[in-house]
This record gives sequence, C-alpha cells and structure tokens, in this order.
Amino acid sequence: MALGAASAAPAGPEKVKIALCQLHVTADKPSNIAAARAAIKDAADAGAALVVLPEMWNCPYSNDSFPTYAEDFDELKSGGAPSVAALSEAAAAAGVTLIGGSVPERAGGKLYNTCCVFGPDGALLGRHRKVHLFDIDIPGKMTFKESLTLSPGDGPTVVDTPAGRLGVGICYDIRFPELAMLYARRGVQLIVYPGAFNTVTGPVHWELLAKARAVDNQLFVATCSPARNPDASYQAWGHSTVVGPFAEILATCDHEPTTIFAELDYGQVVERRTNMPLAQQRRADLYEVVDKTAA
Repeated sequence: MALGAASAAPAGPEKVKIALCQLHVTADKPSNIAAARAAIKDAADAGAALVVLPEMWNCPYSNDSFPTYAEDFDELKSGGAPSVAALSEAAAAAGVTLIGGSVPERAGGKLYNTCCVFGPDGALLGRHRKVHLFDIDIPGKMTFKESLTLSPGDGPTVVDTPAGRLGVGICYDIRFPELAMLYARRGVQLIVYPGAFNTVTGPVHWELLAKARAVDNQLFVATCSPARNPDASYQAWGHSTVVGPFAEILATCDHEPTTIFAELDYGQVVERRTNMPLAQQRRADLYEVVDKTAA
C-alpha cells in the first residue's frame, strides 16, 4: 500500500506525562530487575502516565550476554521470563503504560532484541522485535555485529494505549526513516526508541536522528538509553531525550543514571501538520514509500 495521508489516532488523552528511566545496567540480572521496578514506581509517583526503559536493561550489551540472559516469553507463567514478568507486575502496581525497553528473547530456536508494551493493568499490549540489526564496522573505533547472535523482527509495531497511539523502534531502527514514515501514516503520535548508542556514534547522531524523525513526520520522539557504565565493555552514550514535533528538545540529560520527564501535548501534532501540511504536499507522482505489512 502506497503511503498517503496519516490515519487518525483513536480518541485518547490530549496530554501525557512521560518518564524516561536511564538505568544503570550491570551483569547482575536480579539487581537490574530490582532497579527497573524501583524506577517505574518512582516515575509513577512523580506523576508519569507513560514510562520508558532502555534497550537491553536486564543484561550487558554484548553478543556473549544475549544468549545467557535471554528469556522465553511463552514461559511467563512458569517463571521462565522473570524480566518480562517483573515489567507486567510493575506496570500494574504503578498503574502506568510501560514501554519495557528491550531484553533478549528466545523463540523458535532464535534470539531477538525485543520490546514489550504493557497497559496500566499489566496486560501485554504489544511486542516489537528489532527490525534492523546493528551490524557496523568503523575501523579503529567501533565494530559490532548483532547478527552473530540475534535475528531481525518482521515488521513495525503500532500499539494503542491509554497514553496514545505509539510506535516502537529499537536503537538502530531510528536510522531508517521509512519505518518512521510507516508509523506516521498509521496515526502514531509518539515513536519510542529504547536505544544504546555508543560513545562513537552517540555524540554526532543520537540527538540528530531523534530530531530528524520527529520533524520529518511531525510527531513526538522519545529515545531512552542505559546510563554509561565505566566497567562495561560497551559504553552507552546515555543522553535520553524527548523531542517535540517541531524538533524541539523537551527533556534530556547526560550519561548518569536518572529519570527525565516531559509533558506531551498531542494537540501539537495536529497543529504542526496543519501549519505545514507535508503529507498533502508530497509528490506521489515522483516517489512513494510502500507499506508492505499493512493489513
């Protein structure tokens, strides 16, 4: 299906308070789970209705760690997915919509980098498997190949929640504008990217890409990173950030463990698109992006 004007989001809140929890991640999985629980509760106590965790918050970011820390989500009730179970319980206890960062998922003999979305009752509303795997080689600076252990997801993820219609991407997904365009055309008001950019690409691209995805599609973007851990082999950039539909920075931080807050006024999405009607001005006679996953 060729992309046209954006579909309307269902009736929902006009304004939402969001919290991004930039967690300190260690090799101790129970400790990471406890820290996530505490951060979710604290964010809710501070008035957040939507809480976001970082990419790979339950384990070190490494190909060696992914198989060891992976969980089978189908074994949730039997105790085989303690991280996911903790997120469901924490969302319900706090009464918040929760974008559960990402954890390594084991399914069908494969491993995925997976983000779960929970409602305020703890129900699983959606699951996004990272579509674009982080395979890069910058000589002398950074080499990493997620494809050595992980498999790619098979499509975009749009979730209708009490906190609005949300699209989910994970880290490297933010580099692909086509995915964000699909989300915009499906009426998404906010794209959430749990991510762990590194100290090579982070300084030059992290904020730039968040602003680009926001202004190109005239919607909100939130990027949530782990805090930097000096003892880790992979150094996360941090700087979790919320960007508005006019590319304005609504909240940001440095690389230390913290939680940042912002109020999202979804009326701004409508206003910006009315003032600058990009969707109506695109030249479908010259170019188009095709949504091959639309029902």
